[in-house]
Amino acid sequence: MRPFPADLVRAQQEWSATYHRLAEQPDRTELRRRLHRLSSELFFHPYWQQRRPSPAAWRRLKVLP
Repeated sequence: MRPFPADLVRAQQEWSATYHRLAEQPDRTELRRRLHRLSSELFFHPYWQQRRPSPAAWRRLKVLP
């Protein structure tokens, strides 16, 4: 298994933080837009070019410190 690139890990951490902030403040349009942008950045990251991420890969990425 290849290690995840630092920018992919950073994007996932930002996505998680933004998701939690949005849960606390659901009426924040800028947080929804940021979450959407980060979701695209994560899903279309060059790391996934050779093979789309499996559910297990997403889980491993999400539990990194």
